[in-house]
Amino acid sequence: MPSIDGKLFLSEVIGALSYALDMTEGQPAGHSIRCCYIGMHLGKKLGLDQQQQWDLYYTLLLKDAGCSSNAARLYELYGCDERDFKHEFKLVDNTDFREVSKFIINHVGVGESFLSRLKRLIDVGKNGSNYAVELIETRCERGADIAIRLGFNEAIADGIRYLDEHWNGEGKPYRKSGHEIPVNSQIALLAQVADVFFISSGQDASLEQVTRRSGSWFDPNLVALFDDIANDDEFWQHLNSDDLQQQIMKLEPASMAMRVSEERLDDITAAFGMIVDTKSSFTFDHSSRVALYTESIAKHFGYEKNHLSYLRRAALLHDIGKLGVSNDILDKPGKLDDHEWAEIRKHSKFTEEILSHLSPFTTMAKMAGAHHEKLDGTGYPYGLCAEEIHMDTRIITAADIFDAITAARPYRGAVPVEKTLEIMRGECGTSIDPVVFDALQTVVSDLALK
Repeated sequence: MPSIDGKLFLSEVIGALSYALDMTEGQPAGHSIRCCYIGMHLGKKLGLDQQQQWDLYYTLLLKDAGCSSNAARLYELYGCDERDFKHEFKLVDNTDFREVSKFIINHVGVGESFLSRLKRLIDVGKNGSNYAVELIETRCERGADIAIRLGFNEAIADGIRYLDEHWNGEGKPYRKSGHEIPVNSQIALLAQVADVFFISSGQDASLEQVTRRSGSWFDPNLVALFDDIANDDEFWQHLNSDDLQQQIMKLEPASMAMRVSEERLDDITAAFGMIVDTKSSFTFDHSSRVALYTESIAKHFGYEKNHLSYLRRAALLHDIGKLGVSNDILDKPGKLDDHEWAEIRKHSKFTEEILSHLSPFTTMAKMAGAHHEKLDGTGYPYGLCAEEIHMDTRIITAADIFDAITAARPYRGAVPVEKTLEIMRGECGTSIDPVVFDALQTVVSDLALK
């Protein structure tokens, strides 16, 4: 595989992978880049210098980097599809008791028995405020930590950390107020509200909702700047254009645009693998283990360095589409029904769609998205036959199956390695390539997993 060293800009990579964050936050595709577009116009209007604009740019693209970290807990507490919950809650003024109460009644425990739902509602009534602080703190701190792991500075981390603070001090989790709140956080929250209502109800509703929160959620001076920007029809037309991802790249301060080295790309894919694995306690470290097994098998076959790097990244991101699947399905302790199984199967196509936003990843997108295809043609999402399944995909598939069986799941405990290999041996020729399986057995022995 060809090296990408110096051929990609950092803004390209983060912008493309931000589509995964949109999924797990329950937002329509492009939410993060639309927020970046809105926020950068505000930052320039505010007169931020080049460094401040650069910090704002990546705060906006990564504001939801920690959003997968509270997904399982949110499902546990509220008993609902956490992606729908997050999406709908962004349309609520969470400082308005009546709006919040109506939302809770309409969303908590829906579909559960009357008694179970009543218990949840009583619990949320008593502890809802504490739960909200816990969930927001988890998300914001995790997002800040991921920004640092990605190599960004503390200004960007703090911009993410204090995203949900309000101008009047009534935000969460730290109740900062006024100019205690980093300007990056202030702009990111305003951009978020503006986009959510723009997509749901149009530009008039977007401006109305931002204005309504002036002095409570937002600095009135910032709202006045947004009002000025919002009077330009061209602003809204660009916000809704098909080439917005390309336009976003031009908003990064040109003097600070960075090309991505192989090492930096490795760090980015590892960080996004962590975002995927954090979504459910049952997939903790799954992506990194699949990457380890994949790379070990590929080394056994004599893959050269660049190809190993390519394959490791694909393995780390093979399940990125699971950010688009709700935890009420991922963490379900019992058997999935037909509808739930259909939802799970979507994750492979989601993986392909997300990775396809980065043009050099087009081949990787198809290869990683095919990790549930089977040699006998009964896999998904396309039902490919053996001759259509690339060797790279066959390696990731074997590594994925091995880790999935040996790890605990909501419906069963972990299966011992020897039993796992026995189960997989029975799938050789149908689901698993026999040659790859033989290599896996050697890898398992070399890694002392037995």
